[in-house]
Amino acid sequence: MHNPFLSNSDTEQPFILQLANETATLALGEKIASILHPGLIIFLSGELGAGKTTLTRGILHAMGYLGKVKSPTYNLVEIYKFSRLYLYHFDFYRFNDPIEWEEAGFRDFFNAETICLIEWPEKADKLLPAADIEIFLRFNELGREIRIQAGTEKGKQCLKPW
Repeated sequence: MHNPFLSNSDTEQPFILQLANETATLALGEKIASILHPGLIIFLSGELGAGKTTLTRGILHAMGYLGKVKSPTYNLVEIYKFSRLYLYHFDFYRFNDPIEWEEAGFRDFFNAETICLIEWPEKADKLLPAADIEIFLRFNELGREIRIQAGTEKGKQCLKPW
């Protein structure tokens, strides 16, 4: 099985962080929000309960969203509008076949004016556009370990300030 915590030699070294609790995960979301801009695709991978939606909540709150942030597991997508920016929070956990992504008509959501955060991107297989930033979350004895890695040149430029 592929271990997302091992980096490939042909890509930049990932950032690996230890997060002790939900508060730390929300704080990381705030930091991530400060480097995001329209046109980015971000994959959020990890086991159930690892903190993908909590991280997204931290991002959205840092961007000024004051409402409740919930997992879009049943709706498949939650839409957040900030001024002229749309942030789409997808959750493909319930997909049984990658073609469901295509049939849902989400392709147009991925464009230069949006930010797309995708939980369970592996459920859409190779139908999704490439991730600019990949974030992997997993449990460990200290709480959670998070690996953040650029997947494209745009992602590398975005993570450069870190």
